[in-house]
Amino acid sequence: MRQLITTLAAAAALLPALANAEIPALQAERWVNSPALTPAALKGKVVLVDFWEYTCINWIRSSPYTKALDRDYAKYGLTVIGVHAPEFEFGKQAANIDRGIRDHQLTYPVALDNKFTVWQAFHNDAWPAKYLFDAQGNMVRRWVGEGSYDEIEAEVRRLLMAAHPGITLPDTSREAKAFARSGQPSYAGITGETYVGGDQREPGAFQLEGDWQTKGQYIELRKAGGKIVMPFTGGEVNLVVQPPPTGKGALTVLLDGKPVSAARGADVGEDGVARFDRSGMLRLVNGAGKGNHVLTLVSNEPGFRAYVFTFGP
Repeated sequence: MRQLITTLAAAAALLPALANAEIPALQAERWVNSPALTPAALKGKVVLVDFWEYTCINWIRSSPYTKALDRDYAKYGLTVIGVHAPEFEFGKQAANIDRGIRDHQLTYPVALDNKFTVWQAFHNDAWPAKYLFDAQGNMVRRWVGEGSYDEIEAEVRRLLMAAHPGITLPDTSREAKAFARSGQPSYAGITGETYVGGDQREPGAFQLEGDWQTKGQYIELRKAGGKIVMPFTGGEVNLVVQPPPTGKGALTVLLDGKPVSAARGADVGEDGVARFDRSGMLRLVNGAGKGNHVLTLVSNEPGFRAYVFTFGP
């Protein structure tokens, strides 16, 4: 879970101001999939506001459940609104976020909040964060991070039935049912989110070989022959990247000194190379086994940028 605040105490201090609050003004810079929405226009609707960021693995894991809510309940009075607030500078570019919306197949209204105006109106502090409002426009619940998908859907159903007595809703979504059976995976012992830029870098978390320069949000390769060596514990590794000026990038992926092979992530080809033409998150390793490993990434493309690693069981 990515947060812009540094302490749990600060997060807790924000919550009393939100209890029973009405939907704040949605003063977004641009809307996708919808004309601009206002609190007045949303009265009578149950509203779920989802703060997201298209490179955030925590939101990516949660997105199928949010899309299922829109799919199954929009016709019964639910409005899902995604508020995209960018973590990195490239996330402010229209071409990048529009592609992110297409890649994630979001069809519900999306508010683009590059200046964090909506974020601040909600006193938000994390991606992902979900705010649920009843048909009178009052906030009922807030959820931060992954999980609780069956609980969220149950609350949506409760508010829809309260707003429309006698309504017949469809059965609980297959996604929520599957989550209720499996539960939230444990991340105990898994390597935490690791930023590589100078602003949030943890000394000693990884090693660089070759000619790199460090900026606040990222590291950039200056000459061919660069390596990032990342020890980790877990079975899944993702990396937020930006391609070089050519617009196309490639990373050779090694796991424990060998080609990644069967443990390759969805963005790695059978040859062990991750090829990309966009700024976004790459799935590099999946199914490596929940143990201690070493990831080695090799790049020969000056201008390639790396931002943050995330991990999973």
